[in-house]
Amino acid sequence: MNKTERNRRNMERFMECINTNDKALAEELVDATAAFSTPVSKEKLYGGAGYLSVVDFMRKSFSDIRWDIVDMAVEEDKVAVHWTCSGTHDGEFMGLAPTGKKFAFGVMNFYYFNADGKIVNDVAAKGLIGLFEDLGMGVAPKMA
Repeated sequence: MNKTERNRRNMERFMECINTNDKALAEELVDATAAFSTPVSKEKLYGGAGYLSVVDFMRKSFSDIRWDIVDMAVEEDKVAVHWTCSGTHDGEFMGLAPTGKKFAFGVMNFYYFNADGKIVNDVAAKGLIGLFEDLGMGVAPKMA
């Protein structure tokens, strides 16, 4: 199996990992030294456990949250994924009491893999939310 096929397969496994919160699979797929920046934490998060801590944070507000791959482009050690994120707002989120409303939105991420086929970086396209964050409008939640 070449790198492109391996990394495509690993992204599909990564989708399973974040939807099942499988910590062992996260450690298998995400390099332990990979540092992730996220709006929900002031500190960098590391490895599979760090990545899943963001998933855990989201599940507190959206217990049925899931990510589904809509489309994927793979080029050697770089993978672009168009995700659909969906769920139900059944827990407090950023001070907003649960509404019971369902949601679905698209997000775009770029993943970078090392020679062993592990994720070493994840760059998310922020879109308009980046403008709100840069203007200090407080749209990004913080992990407790």
